[in-house]
Amino acid sequence: MAKSGDVKKVVLAYSGGLDTSIILKWLQETYGCEVVTFTADLGQGEELEPARAKAEMAGIKEIFIDDLREEFVADYVFPMFRANALYEGVYLLGTSIARPLIAKRQIEIARMTGADAVSHGATGKGNDQVRFELGYYALEPGIKVISPWREWEFKSRTDLIEFAEKHQIPVPKDKRGEAPFSVDANLLHSSSEGKVLEDPFSEPPAYVFQRTIAPEEAPDTPTYIEIEFVKGDAIALNGKKMSPAELLAALNDLGRDNGIGRVDLVENRFVGMKSRGIYETPGGTILLAAHRAIESLTLDREAMHLKDSLMPRYAELVYYGFWFTPEREMLQALVDRSQESVEGVVRLKLYKGNVIVVGRKSPMSLYSDELVTFEDDRGAYDQKDAEGFIRLNALRLRTLGMRKMRMGR
Repeated sequence: MAKSGDVKKVVLAYSGGLDTSIILKWLQETYGCEVVTFTADLGQGEELEPARAKAEMAGIKEIFIDDLREEFVADYVFPMFRANALYEGVYLLGTSIARPLIAKRQIEIARMTGADAVSHGATGKGNDQVRFELGYYALEPGIKVISPWREWEFKSRTDLIEFAEKHQIPVPKDKRGEAPFSVDANLLHSSSEGKVLEDPFSEPPAYVFQRTIAPEEAPDTPTYIEIEFVKGDAIALNGKKMSPAELLAALNDLGRDNGIGRVDLVENRFVGMKSRGIYETPGGTILLAAHRAIESLTLDREAMHLKDSLMPRYAELVYYGFWFTPEREMLQALVDRSQESVEGVVRLKLYKGNVIVVGRKSPMSLYSDELVTFEDDRGAYDQKDAEGFIRLNALRLRTLGMRKMRMGR
């Protein structure tokens, strides 16, 4: 924990919302330091220029608002999707994967501006504080980190609002009461947690969902699409080449309109507690199904099974915040090596919340009509060969069985 007087300049991850506006003023008062604001456009769908205006009103001279959408998808989302990463078998890691990029850019800005500290708005109960700070320290080991929620004396939302009013920080009407739930969003997903969602037995209210229509309200006619892959990455939708961010945005629209990508999850946070979250990942849900489909055609059996066995570990590293670590980079190298022949086209049917694979083709296909046919295979496979194969694999089982018989078991 940094101390007042130790910090000369701090780069704050700043959304322009009430909490980070309070943090900005609190940093100025508590540390007497210069503050640099950094706002990342990760495709959250909000107008970001108001953040600039609010920072200027607070007297901030160095303001960074960066469009990171393409870097986010190309260098973070796509590498993760090559691994088919799902945390606890369900969560597509939409919040987790954004944090290392934000941390990386904050450190870059700190170097550019001569800042000796960075700060974030994550609370002391969540995972994000860990993700941000592990990223900071991995990239700049000597950086000072200020985590206001772990340091300040505010005990309630009322205390925060009183501080805001005292310092002429505008408080929107919808922020004066307890927020019904908290939201995080980017181009990959939106997540909602807390308050009305805290009872895991209660169905979430319809107003919680922001990225998708309800599956029962989706069209009665299915939508067919085709996604083309090269080296494990999606490069085209319905025959049209697109950049990574453009393609994910287009899949989001398709998923939204077909009620795809809703997940109601009770997850294990890294800090030790369970939490209930509502996640919407429309485009990512489609992309994952398509990627697995093209892998089924192009990956060798043992390569696929090894990759699948390592996926939970990869997903944990992303969820816990260990993106900038040798173990994640080692796993990434293995994953990327596996994707060299993962190319081709997958055809999907989108219908009322479902993503249904209906076709796949690839110039690198390992699928053989001659081998799998029930008709005459013209000698491609001698079925008699299976007898020796089975007897060899049964040898240890027969040996174990005979021992059990001897022992009377």
